[in-house]
Amino acid sequence: MRRDGDLYALEAALTRRGLGPVAGTDEAGRGACAGPLVVAAVILPPSARLEELNDSKLLTEAARERVFERLHRSRALIAVVSYTPREIDRRGVGVCNLEGMRVAVARLPERPGYTLTDGFPVPGLPGSLGVVKGDRTAACVAAAGVVAKVTRDRIMAELDARRPEYGFAVHKGYGTPAHEEAMRRFGPCDEHRFSYANVAALAVPAPA
Repeated sequence: MRRDGDLYALEAALTRRGLGPVAGTDEAGRGACAGPLVVAAVILPPSARLEELNDSKLLTEAARERVFERLHRSRALIAVVSYTPREIDRRGVGVCNLEGMRVAVARLPERPGYTLTDGFPVPGLPGSLGVVKGDRTAACVAAAGVVAKVTRDRIMAELDARRPEYGFAVHKGYGTPAHEEAMRRFGPCDEHRFSYANVAALAVPAPA
């Protein structure tokens, strides 16, 4: 088990060296075949020690919601960028992801001295540093992951209310067997990413 303080160690070390404030950025929905890509950037308050904060994938939905609310009640600085399925189809998910990180960081109310990303550095970010398993290593990256995930899950729940036949509230647009079966039965809808092979394979050809 990681000691709770370890999650904040990297940010604290950078801040002590005069490189703060430190922002973290992360995305949700890159691997989904439906719904938006959501990218978030977060600067945590200097003394923040948020209860339950962790990699969003290790938290239950209820725990993510609690952390999300705690972040918004704290003095954390938060920015969120979203890309629609059509933007992803037109530009590619990788391009949208990298641009989203730059845009989200640029929209923060305060310019960071350093930016931590999950896995790889991103050119164009202030002091970009890629951190292996960043959402389990750096608190600001974990916070950005929670914000992106909760924001996107809420969007998918809204889409489910409009298109209940696909079960978006359950699988969140990822290619689960139930989702694949729904696409085979009903065909892809406008919330799907037609540039993804599994969606394109089930799309009805346009009339000649």
